[in-house]
Amino acid sequence: MKTARLRSLDVFRGLTVAGMVIVNNPGDWSTVYWPLLHAEWHGWTPTDLIFPFFLFIVGVAITLGRSASSVPSILRRGAIIWGLGLLLAAFPFFRLATLRIPGVLARIAWCYVAAALITRVVAADERRYRAIGAIVAILLVGYWILLAAVPFPGGAAGDLSPAGNIGAWLDRALLSGHLWKPDWDPEGVLSTIPAIGTTLLGVLTGWLIQDAPSPRLTVRGLLVWGLLGVLAGLAWSVWLPINKSLWTSSYVVFTAGLASCGLAICYWTCDAYETERARKISEPFVALGRNAILLFVLSGLMAKTLIYVKWPDPAMSLGRWIYTSAFTPLAPPHVASLLFALANLLMLYVILAILHRRKIYLSV
Repeated sequence: MKTARLRSLDVFRGLTVAGMVIVNNPGDWSTVYWPLLHAEWHGWTPTDLIFPFFLFIVGVAITLGRSASSVPSILRRGAIIWGLGLLLAAFPFFRLATLRIPGVLARIAWCYVAAALITRVVAADERRYRAIGAIVAILLVGYWILLAAVPFPGGAAGDLSPAGNIGAWLDRALLSGHLWKPDWDPEGVLSTIPAIGTTLLGVLTGWLIQDAPSPRLTVRGLLVWGLLGVLAGLAWSVWLPINKSLWTSSYVVFTAGLASCGLAICYWTCDAYETERARKISEPFVALGRNAILLFVLSGLMAKTLIYVKWPDPAMSLGRWIYTSAFTPLAPPHVASLLFALANLLMLYVILAILHRRKIYLSV
């Protein structure tokens, strides 16, 4: 079984988190190109692919690394990631009474822990593919039934509106006052169930890469399974819409399919038939991908700092002043807003490139 570190996985992760930084840090939210915005509710844009791609990558990494080697290491890693998420949510005022408990890093932590523990249990079984496949099916079909057919107090079965679905009801019951919105959260408790499915599909993909007898067959397998996932997700969306905030089952299958295709392209260019030119071009994304969690935390801290620091005018944030002074004179509004986001990414890349050169990584 192949266990060497996959450069393509680091590159794919780096591309994913680079997209995250660009999406989260526009100069002006009112002038953003539509691919860099989430779908309003049902449906998807390229931005809606970033989070599931990352969870899919987490699953692949579980099978190719040592992160599922022991239960204490799994729990420790999950606790640190969730702790970083809580720190980021609390910064800079640390108002614990209204601290958001769910969140992106919280979901990554929960999904990692669940998927790593499941993988640890079944990895040595010769029927491991079937076992993980069955678990994913149970999670996705069970979640579909919960959304579509289970009544709950004060609501109606099948309501898929932001505050009216069963997941939002459960979040209000468990975490009232600690949600992204007063009455719902896109990273809530119930929608973490199908998100674990996304991570487990990454686990299956990691095993496929390990077991494929040749690079050519690896790429072919990733593309075939990816295209089947895309088609299955689109077919499922006829009955259950693709929806990132609800993390619907159709969304899981569709985005995992696209992630498999994306990984296939990266594997082909970075592991199977890499050239010196491709290696040089991909190196910045390796630097980003090897420190992805650190990049997310630094990006969030920088964004909040630019919002809450008022300078030079007490009525203007530092970020707004930088944007209006340095970027709006350069280009039309949409372009200027994108340039500001790219400048954010460049600043963070410089930090991570220095760490990468010195082989310093946030190992959690």
